[in-house]
Amino acid sequence: MIPLKDDNPISSRPIVTYFIIGMCVVVFFMQLGSESYRTGQLFYSYGLIPSVLMGHDQLPMDLYAVPAYVTIFSSMFMHGGFMHLIGNMLYMWIFADNIEDSLGPKNFIIFYLLSGIGAATAQVLADTSSQIPMIGASGAIGGVLGAYIINYPKAKVLVLIPFGFFSQLIKIRALYVLGFWFVLQFINSSMSSSQGGGVAYAAHIGGFVSGIVLILFFNKKVRRKTKVIKGPWS
Repeated sequence: MIPLKDDNPISSRPIVTYFIIGMCVVVFFMQLGSESYRTGQLFYSYGLIPSVLMGHDQLPMDLYAVPAYVTIFSSMFMHGGFMHLIGNMLYMWIFADNIEDSLGPKNFIIFYLLSGIGAATAQVLADTSSQIPMIGASGAIGGVLGAYIINYPKAKVLVLIPFGFFSQLIKIRALYVLGFWFVLQFINSSMSSSQGGGVAYAAHIGGFVSGIVLILFFNKKVRRKTKVIKGPWS
């Protein structure tokens, strides 16, 4: 099930969403021009490594680039390949604009980064001794999906469903599309090995749950700010 677009209109231009997508694209093409990208060393220098963040291991000097805590944020803008980038940016393009529209640009960027921190925390706690670098925006985007399922569960999402050599376009409520995505993370996580590389399912799950918790807080914050002023005329 591949989401293509939603039918949820917005009232303002999502400048932060565009900026994050642009940053991820620019960083990816900068990666392509780096020799350390081809050798994989770049991911160890700027990716989030649980064992290094927890202080169990240290990077050799030729790989050290930034303090371990900085990689929580640098890893959010890195991607391992074109399909990794395209998949993440597709979800960002479809769902993030509505969350930014409801929260406003300043609140949204705080929400996005906090979701990324929640995702990183989940990935680290899943295996604190892991020496595999985590990269990608999918954890923070998972937070966006968690927020979307709370704020817009009835919004219709156009999805492509492959059936072997054939495919079907159909509109499905966001509740089912994103709920299916979340359940799929658990299924895939149970089938994957923590000893090898691959997809950071714990980060996806942690980001999604963080997004649900955070949006409940931010919704209240936004409502307080937009509360109608009552006076003697009311």
